[in-house]
Amino acid sequence: MVLLGAPGSGKGTQAKRLCQELGLTLISTGDLLREAVRNNTPLGVKAKGFMDAGKLVPDELVIGLIREKVSGLSGGFLIDGFPRNLEQARMLDEIADINLAVNLDVDEQIIVDRIVNRRSCKQCNEVYHLIAKPTREEGMCDKCGGELYQRTDDTEAVVRERLRVYKERTLPLAEFYCQRGILVDVDGQGEIDDVYGRILAAIKKFKN
Repeated sequence: MVLLGAPGSGKGTQAKRLCQELGLTLISTGDLLREAVRNNTPLGVKAKGFMDAGKLVPDELVIGLIREKVSGLSGGFLIDGFPRNLEQARMLDEIADINLAVNLDVDEQIIVDRIVNRRSCKQCNEVYHLIAKPTREEGMCDKCGGELYQRTDDTEAVVRERLRVYKERTLPLAEFYCQRGILVDVDGQGEIDDVYGRILAAIKKFKN
């Protein structure tokens, strides 16, 4: 299963919960890259060279990491953060059988408001929201007491550019999976629990 949606649509939050409750393995390309670099694996060493130079890690390396992960699994899995374009989707088809693609649909202005008001902890990386999920003490993490900060790519100008790129490169993925009859669109707006309920209902309906 793959989870599609624009930056700030809530994919990461929903992916973790889905995997916990449905018994799926979460495959996050970001986590895979960091783990490979940390463990100094052959693919990790190659990836680190690109990351240190501020360059995007080539698709072939990311696919290699996903292939390694998938080959060791016996059950179902959910991929978060991949594919991001049609070429990646075709590469993914070569190493895994994707049975379902869930597309989270969220209004652009809501996404901008979500991300611009997002704050992260410098120490434990816990994520908060100034309106939807504020901390008990302003500027301080509830979990570890660390200082909160706004990521440099969470400003409105950067977010709107990311959304423009998403529409250009990633949005065609919905049509790609729709043509294969495995796409389900889910309203990603509203409370986290409500969105999660809609995703579960969509999955159940698809299976039936």
